[in-house]
Amino acid sequence: MRLHLKKAITKRFIVAAVVVSLLASSVAGQKKYERPVVKTPDTFRGADTIAPSDQISIGDLKWFEVFKDEELQKLVRTAMIQNYDLRAAVARINAARANLGLARSDQFPQFEASADLTSSRGSRNGPLGASGQGGRTRSFGSVLLNLLNFEIDVWGRLRQQTRAARAELRASEEDRKAVMTTVVGDVATGYFSLLELDSELDIDKHTLAIRENSLNLIKLRQQGGLATMLDVRQAEELVYQASETIPDTERAIEQTENQISLFLGNNPGPIPRGQSLTQQQELPQVPAGLPSSLLERRSDIRATENNLEAQHALVYAAKAAYFPRISLTGFLGFQSNQLSSLFTGPSSAWSFVPQITQPIFTAGRLKSNVKFAKAQQEFALVQYQQTIQTAFREVSDALIQYRKVKEIRTQQELLVTTLQDRSRLAYLRYQGGVDSLLNALDADRDLFNAELRLAQTRRNELLSLVQLYKALGGGWQQ
Repeated sequence: MRLHLKKAITKRFIVAAVVVSLLASSVAGQKKYERPVVKTPDTFRGADTIAPSDQISIGDLKWFEVFKDEELQKLVRTAMIQNYDLRAAVARINAARANLGLARSDQFPQFEASADLTSSRGSRNGPLGASGQGGRTRSFGSVLLNLLNFEIDVWGRLRQQTRAARAELRASEEDRKAVMTTVVGDVATGYFSLLELDSELDIDKHTLAIRENSLNLIKLRQQGGLATMLDVRQAEELVYQASETIPDTERAIEQTENQISLFLGNNPGPIPRGQSLTQQQELPQVPAGLPSSLLERRSDIRATENNLEAQHALVYAAKAAYFPRISLTGFLGFQSNQLSSLFTGPSSAWSFVPQITQPIFTAGRLKSNVKFAKAQQEFALVQYQQTIQTAFREVSDALIQYRKVKEIRTQQELLVTTLQDRSRLAYLRYQGGVDSLLNALDADRDLFNAELRLAQTRRNELLSLVQLYKALGGGWQQ
C-alpha cells in the first residue's frame, strides 16, 4: 500500500514538472529591463573648460572633506542621527523591505500542521443503549500536514512582483541617500547664514559706535559755534538708523538658530559657532567632473530609475494575469476513530489537488490592468528623464552662480576699501572746515550699506558651493 502511494505521488509530480517546464519556455521571451538611453552633454555649461576631463568631482568627496568647520561637522553628525526626515526615510526602507518579504513568500509553498481530538459518549437511555453501545466513550483524532494554496509560477507573475518589490526597496534606499544630501545642504546653508548674520551684527554695532562718536563730536562743535543744529539732527538720524538694525539682526539670528535646531531634531536653542564667515576655508579647486558620472552619483536619479524598473516588472506581472493559474493544495497525515491506532499504516491519509483556473470574461479588467501598468511605466520613464535634465540644469546653474558670485565678491571688497578711505577723508575735511557734513554722512551711509552687501555676498559664495555640492550628488557618502 505504501509503495503504491509513493508511486502515485511520484508520477503526479513528474507530470507536473513536465507541464511546468513546457509552459515556462514561453516566459523566456520576456524582455529584461535595460536602462533607457540618455544623451548626456560632453561638459557642464559653466564648468572650467581647462580642467582635465578625468578630474575627480567634488560630488565624490565626503561632506566633511568639503565643509571643514569643526562645529559645522558636529551639527551635521547630529542631524544624521536625529533629523526627522532621515528617520522617516529609514522607516520607509523598513516598510519596503517587509513588502519584499511578503512578495517573496508567495513564490514558495506554505505548510501548516493541524491536529484535533474529538471525544463523545452516548447515553445509556438513547437509541444506542439497546444495542449495548450506550454509555461508551469514543475518541476520533487526526494529525495532518496541510499544503496551502500554492501557485506554480509558470508565467513569472509572482517573480515579476518580487522583482518590482526589490526595485522599490532599492528606490527607498536611494531616497534615504537623497534626504542625507538635502540634510547636509540644509544644515550647511543655515550655518553659513547664521555666520553672515553674526557678521552683520558686528557691522551694526561697529557702525553704531562710530556714529555715536561722530555725534558727540558734532555736538561739541555745535556748542562751540562751528556746527549747526541741522548737523546734529543729521548725525542723530544716522545713529538711530544704525541702532534699529541691531534688534532686527538679533531677531533673524535667533530664528535661524531655531531653524537649525529643527534640522537637528532638537528643541529651539542657541547654536555653537566655529570659524567666522571670513575664516571659512575655500577649496583649492571646484571641479564638476563628467556629466555621465552624475547618473551614478545622484541619488534621486537612481531612485527614479529603480522606480522605472519596478514598473517594468509590474507590466509583465499584469500581462501574466491573462494566462492560467496552476495551484496545488493537499494534506498528508493520519486519521483514525481510535487513538490507539492513529499512527498505524491503515490510518494514513493524503490528498493532492492540482487546480487550473483560466480567466474567461472579466469585463475588461485584465486589459485595463495592463494599460494602467503601461501608463505607470511611461510616467516613470518621463520622471526619470526629467530628473536627469533637472540635474544637468541644477549643476550648470550652480557652477555659474559660484563663478559669478566670486567675481562679485572680489569687486565688492575693492568697493568697501574705497568707501572706507572716502569716509575717513570726508570726516577729516569736515573737521578741517573745508567741506560740509553732508558729504561725510553720505560717505558713512554708503560704507555701511556696502559692508552689509559684502557680508551677504560672502555668504552667497559659500551657499553657492553648498548648492553645487548638492547638485553634483554629494553629501550621502559616509
